Amino acid sequence: MAVEFDATLVAALGFATFIGGMIYLKVPSMLTKALDDQSAKISKELAEAKRLREEAQALYQSYQAQQAQAAKNAAAIIAKAEEDAVRLKAEAEAALDKTIKARAKQAEERIARAEQAALSEVRSAASLAAIKVAETVMKSSLKGKAGETLVANGIATIEAKFN
Repeated sequence: MAVEFDATLVAALGFATFIGGMIYLKVPSMLTKALDDQSAKISKELAEAKRLREEAQALYQSYQAQQAQAAKNAAAIIAKAEEDAVRLKAEAEAALDKTIKARAKQAEERIARAEQAALSEVRSAASLAAIKVAETVMKSSLKGKAGETLVANGIATIEAKFN
């Protein structure tokens, strides 16, 4: 009896030998190990990506909080500056008012001194005029109509000097 080898049988035997060789060489376990290693590597990368995402989220929230705090600080600084501006304006107005009052008082004092000086000059001039008239009257102590005229003229001169 002769065994006939047809192409299908040869292909089946070749395939079975190939699969047997693969099992003998532990190729399925190597494939499984390689797939497990790749799966572990992907899991690590996913865990790292998740951790990085959480860190980024925390950092983003931190920056948002800092931005909100900076906006709050800026608003507080602006409010303080506005308060300071109002206060400084009031102080400047008060200082200006005080300066104006002081200058007005100084001007009034100068006017009063000038009035006193003018009044003193008028009194001095009046007394000098009275002395001259008295001197004139005494020198020319005339009797009669000429003396009366001289006295009347002296009085008129004194009155003119006082007015």
